[in-house]
Amino acid sequence: MHSNLSDMKKIGLFWGSDTGITEEIVTIIADDLGSDQVDSINIFNASIDDFAKYDQLILGLSTWYDGELQSDWDDFFEKFQEIDFSDKEIALFGTGDQEGYGQYFVDGIGIIGEVVVKNGGKLVIKWSTEGYEYEASKAVWEEGYFVGLAIDEDNQPELTDERLALWLSQVKNVFELK
Repeated sequence: MHSNLSDMKKIGLFWGSDTGITEEIVTIIADDLGSDQVDSINIFNASIDDFAKYDQLILGLSTWYDGELQSDWDDFFEKFQEIDFSDKEIALFGTGDQEGYGQYFVDGIGIIGEVVVKNGGKLVIKWSTEGYEYEASKAVWEEGYFVGLAIDEDNQPELTDERLALWLSQVKNVFELK
């Protein structure tokens, strides 16, 4: 661990996207935080070793069908479960469809989050479930909160910018960014 602030380490932003929606969110996050502070890595191209380079991570993905991980995350999931997340701070975000797949809304971040915690990582930002209408979610571990930012571009695209801005301000605070 580096204690010298001038020796700032980047944040690893790992993501997967099938339709491009999650990738659009990643672009907004990377632009907002700045390329000097974030490395954006498509999980399709990632290796286990890539995760070791970062003390702070942002992980993003969409949830598909009956609570399935985005395809590239699904392909990487076996390897993902081997990663040691000790001493790492992790922020999660996910996209989903609370009306069409309300019983599985943003399950992906819950599934990924379980592995992170099991392997020693610390999830740093929970997100209020207020304003969402869904039946169930593996991303709700505590009454009234998702384990990460939930985005629904299918049914609430008008709320995405506001939600992202609020979440990014929390990321900057927790990760001690300027």
